[in-house]
Amino acid sequence: MKNNALRRWTMAGYLAASAAGLVQPVEARQSPDTVVAFVDVTVVPMDAERVVPHQTVIVRAGRIWQMGPSASTPVPAGAMRVEGAGRFLMPGLAEMHGHTAGPNATEEFKEQVMFLYAANGVTTVRGMLGIPGDLELKALTNSGRIWGPTLYLAGPSFNGRTVTSPEQAVRRVWQQKAEGWDHLKVHPGLTVEEYDAMALDAQQAGLRFGGHVPEEVGFLHALQMGQETFDHLDGMIAWLDGFDRAIDPTRLDAMVQLVKASRSWVVPTMVLWELGVIGLGDTDELAARPEMKYWPKTGVQRWVARHRSVRQRPGFNPELAAVHARNRVALLRALNEGGAGILMGTDSPQMFSVPGFSLHREMAAMANAGMSPYEILVTGTRNVGEYFQRYDSFGTVAVGRRADLVLTNANPLDDVANVADRAGVMVRGRWMSEHEIQRRLERIAEAFAGR
Repeated sequence: MKNNALRRWTMAGYLAASAAGLVQPVEARQSPDTVVAFVDVTVVPMDAERVVPHQTVIVRAGRIWQMGPSASTPVPAGAMRVEGAGRFLMPGLAEMHGHTAGPNATEEFKEQVMFLYAANGVTTVRGMLGIPGDLELKALTNSGRIWGPTLYLAGPSFNGRTVTSPEQAVRRVWQQKAEGWDHLKVHPGLTVEEYDAMALDAQQAGLRFGGHVPEEVGFLHALQMGQETFDHLDGMIAWLDGFDRAIDPTRLDAMVQLVKASRSWVVPTMVLWELGVIGLGDTDELAARPEMKYWPKTGVQRWVARHRSVRQRPGFNPELAAVHARNRVALLRALNEGGAGILMGTDSPQMFSVPGFSLHREMAAMANAGMSPYEILVTGTRNVGEYFQRYDSFGTVAVGRRADLVLTNANPLDDVANVADRAGVMVRGRWMSEHEIQRRLERIAEAFAGR
């Protein structure tokens, strides 16, 4: 309580000083050439479950340029100095099943959504449903003209409405390759022939593909055809026949071994699936979550209506819904304990999942499945760096890595909730203090209150 009161007082003092013109915003003082030094900080490198105290980390040109003991690592002249004593420097997190602002969004709203991600320490987003304007947004964000996460984007999805023949699937693969999308998104509705045509040509085009598992295709065949990510666990739960009954432990163990052997990845999206598909949770309580103020009021109202419709659909049974939810937790626990590859994701923004904020909800759900703080953070840092290693080097705190960093006031390896107790966030070498982040969030909340 005392710390919270102190932080509120500090924020109030900062805002007063800023209004009086006594504080110049950090973004006004930075340029692409700005050197930033985190001084006397405890590094959480995420290459192993360890911390390295009393380090100075120097960032230059968007990369970690130098790192070493503070006693022997000088701060370059003219560098922006960020005091790290008592603080912890970890890699930025990734949203591995995210979305942009949606169709017909204004440029302002697109930028606000990017900011919401980065403000919460989400420095990488794997977009999973391409829409017009996304590639232009990627160019703006990845170049630093918008302060937001680095984007890797899927094109418009392959589903039963957009693909009606194997030939069409093939054309769609090469069209998306030519347009510059990074990967392909799979939705339900594809036949085996259409799916296989997509998969084979995607491999020739050098495009990965992931998402849902079409019902006719099934989990095993998707695995055999090289699907790299299995998002939401829905196709896996279907293979386990776990929607309304207990999972067979032998079959569950076999699935874990298959996933591990194939070197594919799983993106669980635990919270969104329980709320948006299974229908758990109290609608009014969900709508009253504090982060809802950072989403347009009309959007929250749509989420309320959708959640109520899920719970009111014919045949909805809360007891069977609870069985489904428990099976998802058991599956995630088994995947983690069996050493399968897991990537952090939430499918935001939708159904009470506000960009960035939803990742902290997801981490709590992963902890509920028995994952340790280190195991959870690996799914959003080091594993993501491994997944994207063909594009760039990031996901750990080490020399040469992209400078996507989160500075926290408490050790995230003690409790993942400490990731939300930030002192600031760096995206591709551009630092923003928590004071500035909160000031911008307040402006977003004010703008969204009326729409």
